[in-house]
Amino acid sequence: MVTFHQPFSGFSVVDVPASLAFYRDVLGLDAREGEMGIGRIHLGHDHVVIAYPKGDDHVPATFTVLNLPVDDVGEAVAELTAAGLEFLRYEGSPQDEHGVMRGYGPDIAWFTDPSGNVFSVIAR
Repeated sequence: MVTFHQPFSGFSVVDVPASLAFYRDVLGLDAREGEMGIGRIHLGHDHVVIAYPKGDDHVPATFTVLNLPVDDVGEAVAELTAAGLEFLRYEGSPQDEHGVMRGYGPDIAWFTDPSGNVFSVIAR
């Protein structure tokens, strides 16, 4: 049987330095550039997600590439909105005036990174 080591995930971005600045400065994540210009988002407990450069060939993911668990989605949305983040509204989705969907599983709200990839804040 194959022995796997610490798994990780990744997604493409248009501009790694701009994306890392957003992940650090707006989201408060530990994001830094690694080898070969690949972004590394350190999520604790040795969990890392990579953001690799695709430049003009990048196509934003149409699904959530990274869920960020929080204690209170409403508070997280308020704080991130104050930092200039705009939350997505999905037609037909039962979201409140702040973009939070409640009562259909864990509370959740979605936004995009500078490359248009979808992220969420979700109740843990």
